[in-house]
Amino acid sequence: MKVGFVSLGCPKNLVDGEVMLGLAREAGHEITSDAASADAIVVNTCAFIDRAKQESVDAILEMAQLKGAAGPRKLIVTGCLAERYRDQLKAEIPEIDAVLGTGEVPDIVSALGGASTPTRVPAPSPLRLYTAAELRTAHVVAGAPAAIARQAPTYLYDASTPRVLTTPRHYAYVKIAEGCDYTCAFCIIPTLRGAYRSRTEDSIVREAEQLAAGGARELLLISQDTSFYGIDRGERGALARLLRRLDTVQGLEWIRLLYLYPTTITDEVLAAIAECEHVCKYIDLPLQHASDAVLKRMRRPGTRQTYEALLDRIRTRVPDVTLRTTFIVGFPGETHADVDELATFVEAIRFDHVGVFTYSHEEDTRAFGMDDDVPAATKAARRDRIMRLQKQIAAARQKARIGQTLPVMVDGPSPESPLVVTGRLAGQAPDIDSQVFFSDCDPSAVHPGTIVPSRILAARGYDLVAAPLLA
Repeated sequence: MKVGFVSLGCPKNLVDGEVMLGLAREAGHEITSDAASADAIVVNTCAFIDRAKQESVDAILEMAQLKGAAGPRKLIVTGCLAERYRDQLKAEIPEIDAVLGTGEVPDIVSALGGASTPTRVPAPSPLRLYTAAELRTAHVVAGAPAAIARQAPTYLYDASTPRVLTTPRHYAYVKIAEGCDYTCAFCIIPTLRGAYRSRTEDSIVREAEQLAAGGARELLLISQDTSFYGIDRGERGALARLLRRLDTVQGLEWIRLLYLYPTTITDEVLAAIAECEHVCKYIDLPLQHASDAVLKRMRRPGTRQTYEALLDRIRTRVPDVTLRTTFIVGFPGETHADVDELATFVEAIRFDHVGVFTYSHEEDTRAFGMDDDVPAATKAARRDRIMRLQKQIAAARQKARIGQTLPVMVDGPSPESPLVVTGRLAGQAPDIDSQVFFSDCDPSAVHPGTIVPSRILAARGYDLVAAPLLA
């Protein structure tokens, strides 16, 4: 069959989708980007916060309407929303032929190959657009989602698992572990993904070698907590050893770590980041807040004081490090004074990249029993306040780079204009950070994945403008 794929959510979910595409292609199916011509559509969903759930529901309904209009014969829903609301999805959207949770990635082959359920005869009224909130109301075991009632997911792919990369050819995500053992009050991930489980070092290195042989020049190592890698297997120093082995893989230029946890960053890891030639001096460290009172209610380890000590240690051991973090504002009980403390923390630390999210009150998390007492408008205002502050900090950092000559990895033509070429510094991750725009550059003169020395000409907010220095 021709199989179309819609993938939503984080890079970790993206890797699951790429594995499903690889398994489908290995089974003889053809992959298509045209949903209307597909025989089957797979919607790989996210369910982390309300906005992500609504986006997933909307995508499912859009594909269901396409199926009802004599489009694809099959509609398969996978991923976190499927793990969390399996029974509700089946009951509310009968156009769905199969629902696969996060631990059922290999079952995509049988789901595609089995008999399709008949498409529902369209009712006189149009298909109802159910909201994510409505999908929560179905009957579940003791108030818990279906994912809790079932056995926790245990699936973990390896180097022999087929994948179809959906990122540009020159970079790829590598999931080094799955699941999470932490109990942060706001987070549903342990329920959706199961306990933390690391891949073997040899499996990851083999996959890296395969990706590099296929043209990947940058690897982005991901998991729910990348710095916890190997601890579940009793392997002390596993992440540092992995970085040093990956640093020797031929063809790789950049190796980037995402999603590190503040209590599991060791001196050995920092030494590897500082010493390895191809490991980016880039640390993505979601801190979530800086107020001790909020951190305690969030069930996050550490305090503002310990965070400041950690960040000072990172900057001492990894000179010129790029620091990225994320925060949540509007958590239950958060006061104006708590936000003031967060603002002073951001101003004092001066991160390179900051993302701010408004708290989403998610059922079946520890925080759901708290009163969601910060109004939505107040949450948004607090987010905007921190982001305005960070924009000023980022703009000053970018202006300081004007006149410097820095290595830039070419990403290729901008989606907005094929005549504009974009790239990134080693301190800029794809999709989440700022970019470098090349000035007066012939797109045919530079190729994605190549690293070219470039003179920084200007700063435009978060982004930079540069001239490539071509031989």
